[in-house]
Amino acid sequence: MKNFIFIAVLFFSLPGMADEAQRIRQLEEKLRCLVCQNQTLADSGAELAGDLRKQVREQVAAGKSDDEIIEFLVQRYGDFVRYEPPFKATTALLWIGPFVLLLAAGATLIVVLRRRRNAPEELALTPDDKRVVERVLGPQDRA
Repeated sequence: MKNFIFIAVLFFSLPGMADEAQRIRQLEEKLRCLVCQNQTLADSGAELAGDLRKQVREQVAAGKSDDEIIEFLVQRYGDFVRYEPPFKATTALLWIGPFVLLLAAGATLIVVLRRRRNAPEELALTPDDKRVVERVLGPQDRA
């Protein structure tokens, strides 16, 4: 009888555990590892990421919603803890910066190409200039 009750409890609790594990995984994928910076909490092997994953699990177990958990971590670590920070004044550079750099690189390329196209061609040395160069540098062997 005890085995039956144990199996029944286990059977009915497994789907809930799977849903909770998936929810935790989704939360960990929305949050950034503060050490690695280019990995989510779910992907990071850093010790701090493990601590943050533990905090997420504890908050889920406490019955907090996803938004409450994310807001708790944002208050503690700032918007940087979000893998996709929201667009606002403090994070505008994160969103706009790459495009500004791309435009600056494109403008620089255009300026360099125009200067190169408009640059005067190099003039060949006159026979007198060649004699002066040979006198200063010595005769040059021609291959």
